[in-house]
Amino acid sequence: MLLSATMKDIFKRIGIIGKFGDPNVADTLAALVDYLKRRRLEVLLDTSAAERLPPDTAEVLERQALAEAVDLVIVVGGDGTLLNAARSVADAGVPLLGINLGRLGFLADVSPEQMTPELDRILDGNFTAEDRTLLHARVLRGGQVVAESDALNDVVVHKWDIARMIELEVHIDGRLLHTQRSDGIIVSTPTGSTAYALSGGGPILHPTLNAIGLVPICPHTLNNRPIVIGDTAEIEIVLRNGAYTQAQITCDGQINFGLLPEDRVRIRRKGKPLKLIHPPDYDYFGILRAKFRWGEQA
Repeated sequence: MLLSATMKDIFKRIGIIGKFGDPNVADTLAALVDYLKRRRLEVLLDTSAAERLPPDTAEVLERQALAEAVDLVIVVGGDGTLLNAARSVADAGVPLLGINLGRLGFLADVSPEQMTPELDRILDGNFTAEDRTLLHARVLRGGQVVAESDALNDVVVHKWDIARMIELEVHIDGRLLHTQRSDGIIVSTPTGSTAYALSGGGPILHPTLNAIGLVPICPHTLNNRPIVIGDTAEIEIVLRNGAYTQAQITCDGQINFGLLPEDRVRIRRKGKPLKLIHPPDYDYFGILRAKFRWGEQA
């Protein structure tokens, strides 16, 4: 939705998260802090941003405490940095805005070169806000939860360290969908449909759709195709027993946990969505055209 200038001054306390371990973010972080202070806004840093700035630049808080204390979080990095931030701040309900220092920039869509004019518009109340679905995954072993994580892009159950396929049962709301032999399966949000799921042959889902995509990874039979289901469903993936079973679950390509035969992975839509902030002229289809070079002549 597009919010008007009557929403000016709703962002008074700004939290900043930077890309861990990347010295290249220092200049953008320093310019951002200077800009926000000139606008007389209160600035708080998480440890990833503070490590690249002079001591006493601003108050430093741990990630969850930061999310609870601010009105807006600005993430300086690429989409991977924003994915990491999203999982840690989603429960607080604080909106995120991304300054893109990465390559693709599907999520972090403000460039450092346009940071000041874009932030002027956003902080003056002209911005687009949208809710993005997250997934919550749990691993059950012998009926007990042994691991769990959120994901903004995808939850992937996949083989590791072997050249053989694994065998999976996939259930939707307690009903068997199929048994498949493959390298794994991607369970994707609409946001994640342009990531790993797209590489696996899945469809692009508009971010506003109430949907989840299931995309097999290199299935043994070619008639095992991607499927899109409603996002109110519970998905259960059972790792079938086998002599060569070595598998793991990965969330957003960043959180990993090893799986054992007969483990059950249960995935549902997370109750709280993530709120993303964009400039007022944000155009999802324009991003697709730019990133995939649709319409360009060979």
